[in-house]
Amino acid sequence: MCRNIRTLANFEPPATEDELRASALQFVRKLSGMNAPSKANAAAFARAVDEVTAAARTLVASLEVKAPPKQREAEARKARERSRARFGRPGEPPPRETAAV
Repeated sequence: MCRNIRTLANFEPPATEDELRASALQFVRKLSGMNAPSKANAAAFARAVDEVTAAARTLVASLEVKAPPKQREAEARKARERSRARFGRPGEPPPRETAAV
């Protein structure tokens, strides 16, 4: 589950409220061990997501970063290229590793 939590700080455009909430939801799911809470735990689960979202919003807004903001499209392209190098494209054999001589 935590693989879906993305870095949200220092991006242009900045992280949206939906992205912060999705990240908080994944975090609460991981901590609780539940993908969806039971009716008895629904209120506690929702409250935790709200509180983690607020904490994430505060954290991202208060970080001081000297590096220029990363561009979302460029970072997404790099991630796709890393994935393609690791797993290949559907229907293609995976890339061969060459032995160092």
